[in-house]
Amino acid sequence: MTDAATFWPLTCEALAEGDFEQAFALLRAGTLLSDPAEQARYVLLAGALHALYGDLALDELRLSLSEARRLDPRAAADPLYLALGAELEARHAGTQAPPPPAEARHAADPLARFHALSALVLSGRLSEAAELELDPAELPAHLSWRAAALLAEAHDGLGDSQRAAELFAQAAAGTSGPDRAVMLQESAALLLAQGRLDEARTALQDARPIYSSAQPSDPQEALNLSTWHYLQAQLELALGAADQALSEIEAAAQLERRHGDASYGVALVQGQALNTLGRTEEALSAFGRAVELAQGSDRPYAQHELAVALLDLDRPLEAQEALEVVAREPDYPFQAEVQADLAECDYRLGQLAQAQAGAEQALRQGAVVPASLVLGNVALEYYHLDDALAHFERVIGASPEGSRDWLIGHQMTADILAQQGFREPAQVYAHAQQALEHTPEGDEWQATLQAHRDRAAELMQGGSGRVLN
Repeated sequence: MTDAATFWPLTCEALAEGDFEQAFALLRAGTLLSDPAEQARYVLLAGALHALYGDLALDELRLSLSEARRLDPRAAADPLYLALGAELEARHAGTQAPPPPAEARHAADPLARFHALSALVLSGRLSEAAELELDPAELPAHLSWRAAALLAEAHDGLGDSQRAAELFAQAAAGTSGPDRAVMLQESAALLLAQGRLDEARTALQDARPIYSSAQPSDPQEALNLSTWHYLQAQLELALGAADQALSEIEAAAQLERRHGDASYGVALVQGQALNTLGRTEEALSAFGRAVELAQGSDRPYAQHELAVALLDLDRPLEAQEALEVVAREPDYPFQAEVQADLAECDYRLGQLAQAQAGAEQALRQGAVVPASLVLGNVALEYYHLDDALAHFERVIGASPEGSRDWLIGHQMTADILAQQGFREPAQVYAHAQQALEHTPEGDEWQATLQAHRDRAAELMQGGSGRVLN
């Protein structure tokens, strides 16, 4: 006779190599050589393997629990049995499922605590999951990376994206093949959201060679690769390479069409890339698809992007209608920006007092750049040049260098200073020069900025100063 301690280490070795067939065979062999009590333990271990298949093996997991209890009624008190039962219930009932019992959450057996962790995450008890005492290093290799991934999911849901990115990277380091690619991509997505572009690039570079080809035949691998292209497109956009971003997102869309369904995220990023390239009508179509595809909390994001594209096309009434829909979503985190965009609609429609009031409210709520742009334009309408200057200087200070808003800030500041009679020619020169370095050839601003710069240079040379390049 034997006990579970004999075959479980061999099973874990097989699982570390991804050989589930061999793992199940070893557990069956152990069952044949054991007395009923140990047979129950082997059946529970088989149930733990079935649980790793998620929703694909719920019947097998349920049968394992029933068989373990039949072989040894005492198995129903085993922490692993309790944890697996809680996981099964969480997969059926979601957030309505009861939490795993304390005997499972605080078990000496790390395998039981792993499945308790899974149950907590599946049932949305993220705080309890993050606080569960489970070091991934306690677990065999095939579970260690999965535990890190579950903890990452919990921390991400709790808003701790930095810790979540670290845990996904830890999970990636503990596995190989397709699972490693997915973990690297999960980490990259969080790094992108945090603006850690170099680290995101490294994670994506590490993931790409794992895929078998540019057009995998396996549907799941193809969809994972589509996600890679989607993330790479976001990275390229953040780096200012809109052409490359469009190429990447089109590759993602192609893989989706061949192997799955169109997704909201791909349509949204496609719209963003097209909008950045000035192809606004095409962007509008992409954002419209994103709105149609979006579900739940994703919809306001797509609706907001659609409204901004409509503003870019100078269609403020339609933009206003879309923004008012978003404004009724209390959980949308960019309500200040929505308020600023509504103020922009009012400005475009000639409702200056209403635009100013809305922009001032948006500024108080933290939408510094879009609100300041509206306030600057309204001040210019009233010919309040000093006020306008203050607003556009605020735009420059709050915008990333080289961005569209940063450029507008320098263009408008140079123009206002010129209208004020070149009282500070060095400032006019500096703003005009910086704007010219980022203003495309043929843009209508080119001639105006060159004239301002040249006039400022003449005034500076006529005095005691000289122009510095």
